[in-house]
Amino acid sequence: MRIGMRACAVAAMLAGLAACGSLAPPPPTQGAAVPMSPAPVAAPRFGDARPVLWRGPGPAAHPVHGIDISRYQTAIHWPTARDAGVSFAFIKATEGADRLDPAFARHWAEARAAGIPRGAYHFYYFCRSAEDQARWFITHVPKERGALAPVVDLEWNPHSPTCTWRPDPAHVRAEVLRFLDLLEAHYGQRPLIYTEPGFWQDNGLEQLRGEELWLRSVAAHPEEVYGRRGWTFWQYSGTGLVPGVQGQVDLNAFGGTIAQWRRWLAARSLR
Repeated sequence: MRIGMRACAVAAMLAGLAACGSLAPPPPTQGAAVPMSPAPVAAPRFGDARPVLWRGPGPAAHPVHGIDISRYQTAIHWPTARDAGVSFAFIKATEGADRLDPAFARHWAEARAAGIPRGAYHFYYFCRSAEDQARWFITHVPKERGALAPVVDLEWNPHSPTCTWRPDPAHVRAEVLRFLDLLEAHYGQRPLIYTEPGFWQDNGLEQLRGEELWLRSVAAHPEEVYGRRGWTFWQYSGTGLVPGVQGQVDLNAFGGTIAQWRRWLAARSLR
């Protein structure tokens, strides 16, 4: 997975955070350097339109935070967001095999100009093959040195304009693995899986052992929702308020220390 190794192999090198329910990032491959010099990590100065009283360790226990965005975030002043604690961004690029987020190119360029590490994500539709969707994503997302590993977004979308089909769990898992393989072959990094509780449970995603996870859990710690399954990113709010970002935005925490964040960047950025 990470730099040509599967996640299960890398997981053996992880240290420190398993007891917290998060996935400690791997150390960098010997001789590897961070391809991009990210801005210093700033303590997040975020608000929330619908704050949660967290039981036990909440997002504030993690020092590295970021956002995920799409066309619905119409105006972002990236230097302001960076200085307010946005240390990474995941940007929506594509859906299925025929939809491109119209704000992707602008967000992609502006985040890089501000020195914010960013990656692209794909919303998966099951009405098109993994091959078609991988081809669509690759067509629109550059293989750019320093970009973060790509992400596949797995969730049901009953309001989709083109696909509301829900195949059986075995089909879902097989298609997802094929998509991950195709993108890994092109970008040299295996994508992360983003998902939410309903999709996770409906499709038995716990069976996808060794894949790197970004988990949505906006009312409880991920361990309460997904069990003691390691994670790298935690989406803890869909109603965040971030200086420099117009309107509400998704908030995310990285499951490690600042030093581990640097090592994760070294291991999981494109070359």
